[in-house]
Amino acid sequence: MTQNPWITTFVNGDPRICMDVAGEGNLLVFLHGIGGNKINWHLQLPEFSKHFKSVAWDARGYGESDDYEGDLEFSDFSRDLLRVLDHFEVQKAHLCGLSMGGRIAQDFYALFPDRVSTMILCDTFAGDDETDIRASRSQSIEEFVESRIRPFLHGADPSEYAKNRGGLLLAPGHSEEARRRSIEASSQLHVESYIKTVRASAAFSRVDNMKNINVPTLLLFGDQDPLTPPRVGEYMQEHIPHSELVIIEHAGHMTNLEQPEAFNTAILSFLHEHGHVTD
Repeated sequence: MTQNPWITTFVNGDPRICMDVAGEGNLLVFLHGIGGNKINWHLQLPEFSKHFKSVAWDARGYGESDDYEGDLEFSDFSRDLLRVLDHFEVQKAHLCGLSMGGRIAQDFYALFPDRVSTMILCDTFAGDDETDIRASRSQSIEEFVESRIRPFLHGADPSEYAKNRGGLLLAPGHSEEARRRSIEASSQLHVESYIKTVRASAAFSRVDNMKNINVPTLLLFGDQDPLTPPRVGEYMQEHIPHSELVIIEHAGHMTNLEQPEAFNTAILSFLHEHGHVTD
């Protein structure tokens, strides 16, 4: 049996943050979506650990990270991410976030721009923009909150719920492996923390800060993403200076699971172009 290239470790504090870590070099942090955890990135860690110290975290209230008392302020995630960078004693990191993870990366940049080397924003959005319909995901804020938390308010079990919904955000014709990996992470949701996260993230926006982003930024979107379709990426490219947009074919909302080779290649090419990957 092949041994995993990563080790699991923790950033102490309140709450304690769990991470899978592999490789050496400049820090690259992978940030999962609202229904996932660090295992969503296990198809990326072996490849990127050849070039970077690659870290996949469990956000607070997810996976093996601690739950926490009280309500969530969305920027709590950014303050946790700052603790991760400080834990590794680095000034800057590359940030790769999918869906909610991409929103965390954008928030982190707004708060701590001098701590970011590059951003890779995948199947995500900055927030709603009343002046441009392309900015928004396919659901309204109210529909998003209602659809995500209603089953759990009525006692749904995360494992059964994940099995029943498995594949809904993936492209038609997705592989069984992609579906299995998506379900594996979603089945581990911490219900109370998940509900807090949905409520805190629903109306959170960094639309006004896109024009201030001044680091190389790659936008990656699945061509069949039902939640954040490619038009969202086109909108973000127009508003983030010098950003690049790549559309991954035959992929839905989980591009890293559905088309991992194309996903990894696009990011490595981007980082190589900007001088962050050595041959």
